[in-house]
Amino acid sequence: MRLNILATGMELTPAIRTYVEEKFMMLERILRHYETSGEATIHVEISHTTKHHRHGNVFYAEANLKLPGEVLRVENNNTDLYSAIDKIKDTLKNDIIKYKNKSESKVVRRTLREK
Repeated sequence: MRLNILATGMELTPAIRTYVEEKFMMLERILRHYETSGEATIHVEISHTTKHHRHGNVFYAEANLKLPGEVLRVENNNTDLYSAIDKIKDTLKNDIIKYKNKSESKVVRRTLREK
């Protein structure tokens, strides 16, 4: 699994990079099938968006996961960067599980049709 991290409007510190890598490498176990063929790529973008907000710090986190035949996209706004990253990781994990179940059920239906 390849992981690309982009920071927009803020500095990508080593602490933030390490946190994102730890969180998204947990998904590697779920994506093991796609890892062998090298098809799984995650693009993570984090940014500090205060130009259009009136008060406080607002952070934006987005993740795009490219899988065969599908792109899963998740985004979140939050006042805490780390909680925004956690939420997109959890949502992306649920979406991956749905995608795997969907593709597995297609294989089962095809084999039943052929019999």
